[in-house]
Amino acid sequence: MAARPPPRSCDTFVALPPAAAGGRVVFGKNSDRPRDEVQEVLHCPAAQHPPGAALQCTYIEIEQVPHTYAVVLSRPSWLWGAEMGANEHGVCIGNEAVWGRDEVCDDEALLGMDLVRLGLERADTAEKALTVIVDLLEKYGQGGNCMESHMAFTYHNSFLIADRKEAWVLETSGKYWAAEKVEGGVRNISNQLSITTKIDRQHPELQKYAKSKGWWDGEKEFDFAATYSYVNTARMTTSRGRYCEGYKLLNKHKGSITSETMMEILRDKESGINMEGGFMTTGSMVSVLPQEPNLPCIHFFTGTPDPARSVFKPFIFVPDVTQLLKTTSPTFGHDDPVKKQPRFQSKPDRRHELYKKHESAAVAMEAMKDKGKEMLQKIQMLEKSKISEMESILQNGCLDTNQVLNLFSQCVEEELKIYSS
Repeated sequence: MAARPPPRSCDTFVALPPAAAGGRVVFGKNSDRPRDEVQEVLHCPAAQHPPGAALQCTYIEIEQVPHTYAVVLSRPSWLWGAEMGANEHGVCIGNEAVWGRDEVCDDEALLGMDLVRLGLERADTAEKALTVIVDLLEKYGQGGNCMESHMAFTYHNSFLIADRKEAWVLETSGKYWAAEKVEGGVRNISNQLSITTKIDRQHPELQKYAKSKGWWDGEKEFDFAATYSYVNTARMTTSRGRYCEGYKLLNKHKGSITSETMMEILRDKESGINMEGGFMTTGSMVSVLPQEPNLPCIHFFTGTPDPARSVFKPFIFVPDVTQLLKTTSPTFGHDDPVKKQPRFQSKPDRRHELYKKHESAAVAMEAMKDKGKEMLQKIQMLEKSKISEMESILQNGCLDTNQVLNLFSQCVEEELKIYSS
């Protein structure tokens, strides 16, 4: 059986009107992963696929669909899936590691991160993405090592899925699942089951299975988190821990949450949301999804560890967008140790250009406090200027597609220039 580390991993947030400002949906996620793992940001264009085509995910091959949507992903660079991302229709998904009463399957199947990418590639609304994920879960199962290491790190998954109109929380235990629709206000997920008695969709045998295991007597009201895990759901939002801290931070800003508010929450070290240590925040994402369909969705990614010393760089889907070369890691084809059996016998250097320069800058910031302070001010100014540029696009409803072709790549170049100065 795989070793089970203490629950630690990520935090995902969503704010919907009236909690979010300006009639927009604001989504955010910190991806907390092993501190030496590289997270890359890449864009995959929409594509047509021939009938009967197969798709190789991280460990297993599945059936491909006829059409996949354009996606922008932030992912650990050794795997196929993603920790978080968005598609051309304004669907955003982030996932979390969760543990419960059911043993986690060690067999190689779909990773939760594969399911994030599959949901984005195959669905044009949040609820359709939920359906895609649960159908694939039923057909192929979830499982396999979630870390680039010969030490096993396995877990069940929860997902926060949002679009311009609504959000869904989907929580799983093996092939069983429950989903909760979020139609207004705020919601966050962390490393624990959090759906209690408000269940809007569920696996057809969810309650029957719980009864057969002796977890539920069939009499009292069915509480998913209390039944399928050891969470005391009565104390969920008052006990110490990142789920509770995230809940408090969202509620503190309720009514005025913007992209900047969400970035501030993701940078919060005191709450543990901006994680430090053996597991740390290795990549972050914030998305602004306007409810007006004529306005573009804007997705900000860091592509570097520790959001407190990173730049949230904007990305907008337009045809022929410039490829994100400087945040894309090198590939190793069939020689990649992840693809060979036994897996993970060695670790290649997966650092992309931005990661390398950001790493060197972090060392310089520590060594030379004054220079570090100056560098930090410059990257903060760069980010502020991009946020206000994006705000004027949303306010004026005017998008020059030629101008945004290089939006993300140009911002990366400006960030690199600061690190080299």
